[in-house]
Amino acid sequence: MDQLWIVLNHLQSLVGYASVRAIESPSSVDDEQWLAYWILYSFLTLTEMVAEPVLNWFPMWYHVKVAFMAWLVLPQFRGAAFVYERFVRQQIRKYSSGAAAGAGGRRKKSHPHAGDPRAY
Repeated sequence: MDQLWIVLNHLQSLVGYASVRAIESPSSVDDEQWLAYWILYSFLTLTEMVAEPVLNWFPMWYHVKVAFMAWLVLPQFRGAAFVYERFVRQQIRKYSSGAAAGAGGRRKKSHPHAGDPRAY
């Protein structure tokens, strides 16, 4: 089992490399996939940290997690983009529109390139 985790950690490094390649490519389609992946990965990691005592009762949790992460990351499935489009984007729009209305609907850019991730 320890060898499996070593392999998975090396695969995580490949995900980082693929993310860098996506940022450097002219297409924004792969950017969306990898940004969605990292958003979902961080959310799953935080949830897992909080729910660890409960998850320890499910012996298949790590197998399910690996399968889910593979589905998210593999470009054939584009799982991360699918989950982001179907679930995350709706929640962000719902809560960000309420925040914008509460602020008078105005948003002020703090930097000339604010909102442009390629400017940095």
